[in-house]
Amino acid sequence: MAVNQLEDVVQRWRTTEDFKPEDHELFLNAGHTCIAQGDYTQLLDFIKEEANQHIVRSIGSGLLPALVKEVLRKDRSPANCQAILNQLVQICSVEELLDILLQQVEDTDPNAIADTITALMPLIQSVLLRMSESKADGLALALDSLRKQISKLPVPYTHKQEQEDVYGLCRCCTAVLTFVQPFVQEAKNQDTNSLATKLRAALLKFCMMSLREPLLQVQLDREANMTEISPLWNFATEIMAILDVIQQSLPKILFYHPLRGKDDSISNKDAFYLNESRACMAYLLFVQHIAIEVFPAVFSPVFVLQCNMEYINLLLSRKDESWILKGLDLHVKSLEKVTDCSLPVALLELKPFHEVPKNLITIMIDCPIQHLRGKSLVVFQLFIEKLNGEAKHTFFRRIMKTSHHAGVESIIIKNIKNQVERCRKSAYEDSWFERTPLISLLRDTLILPQGHETDLLHGMDRVMESLNLLRYLLIQERRFSTGIWTDLCHIADSYTKLLRRCLSMSKSYYGTELKRLKEDKKIKAKEFKEASGKRSVQSLIVKTETLGNMPCEAQDKVLQCALVTYDLMESLVVRIEEIIEDSQK
Repeated sequence: MAVNQLEDVVQRWRTTEDFKPEDHELFLNAGHTCIAQGDYTQLLDFIKEEANQHIVRSIGSGLLPALVKEVLRKDRSPANCQAILNQLVQICSVEELLDILLQQVEDTDPNAIADTITALMPLIQSVLLRMSESKADGLALALDSLRKQISKLPVPYTHKQEQEDVYGLCRCCTAVLTFVQPFVQEAKNQDTNSLATKLRAALLKFCMMSLREPLLQVQLDREANMTEISPLWNFATEIMAILDVIQQSLPKILFYHPLRGKDDSISNKDAFYLNESRACMAYLLFVQHIAIEVFPAVFSPVFVLQCNMEYINLLLSRKDESWILKGLDLHVKSLEKVTDCSLPVALLELKPFHEVPKNLITIMIDCPIQHLRGKSLVVFQLFIEKLNGEAKHTFFRRIMKTSHHAGVESIIIKNIKNQVERCRKSAYEDSWFERTPLISLLRDTLILPQGHETDLLHGMDRVMESLNLLRYLLIQERRFSTGIWTDLCHIADSYTKLLRRCLSMSKSYYGTELKRLKEDKKIKAKEFKEASGKRSVQSLIVKTETLGNMPCEAQDKVLQCALVTYDLMESLVVRIEEIIEDSQK
């Protein structure tokens, strides 16, 4: 039997501890033969035998890779094989064991990551618990190796995928929490010694890296997770709890960035990701309320918003749905407790307060996911509501100059109207939307960006809101007489004259195209497609569609709709002119 061969090999070694390389090879060959033949019981007895302890202690760790491979085989369940592993990790040199086990982690089969590292974690934990002074360094190495493998696993997107856990991420997250618990308790119980300090540093790095991967990608639903246990929700909760246990101040991490300095365990490469980890922490705290009970309530809502804007900007800058959604949710929660009309204009000079609205606008315009576009619009409007009068005035000017999008500009113009309407109420006064400041804002707002060449159909939203604002202001000024009538009439006259010119050109052009289209309806569809490519209708853009690519019926509807829109614009122009004329009589 293979065990007898092993006994023969080691018989002459029992009186010495000076083993040569060839001795190692002989022992490992015999041991591997035992494993290959399934002689686990006999091999276990051999390892347990007191007379063999010095041999096993010196060269037994070389059997670990073969034993781990056997444990992971799905066609058998070798309990004695696992027992052998447990014996070896209690006998062999901890340094050698840790090196071999971490190499096994690094060499994990990509298709068996979850099975491999969940099998290896208890063994690595046992080895680390045997260490003394080098325990913290070993823990840091182990956590780094485990985290790198776990980060390769796909993150479940839905609750059903989380339950199924096909790739094992949830299983790994649960296992790694069990893995770190003894070291968390040791760091907690030993307050001042150097080992506890190093353990806290290793655990801090693990928590911060876990916040980025996988938690930043995880879709968390507080209500759903309150009714059913979620491994990933539990992982997020425990990570935040560990930070508290190892005496890490959440406000300091979030607001004062203490994870810097020569003595930190955070490398320069890892430090690059720390803001993303903090962004996830802010989301867990303020949106999901995880660990909020240990977060001091002394910070003002404006201060929290100002600090969180950096993280919001980071989240909204990415293209991942989970990141954007977290950024939008964090922005909402950061704004909710801020008093309406209270944010000062000075905040708009800070970079995040400049970048976040730009990102919101980009999402509103370009994001292919409808619910994110809709939510970004809601958040954009909520942000406007929190600005004071001067800040709104400045913000509106900035967006009108930089957005270059009719839909966004129409939102701003509608907000100007709302602000003026508020100012008419006795309970609300804001000089920034009265008299001279209002006229100054209108001169920069009520314009046609491309003059008489403006594409009115493409800019329909802005034009219609501009006309509605003008009509409203003229009616209000005629009724209340605040002293801006002359300036307002001058702005209205300049705007409507230029708009009439654009309308005349556009209606003539679209009318001609509609007439041509009716004539072309008699031609077969294939001939029409070939011929229309040579005419101007081929490049006529309405919203984001090219008429030349549409069926004849669709082109007809678009052209008819365009003419109706121009008629509606013209009717508003006429109404504005009538108001001015009536007041002059």
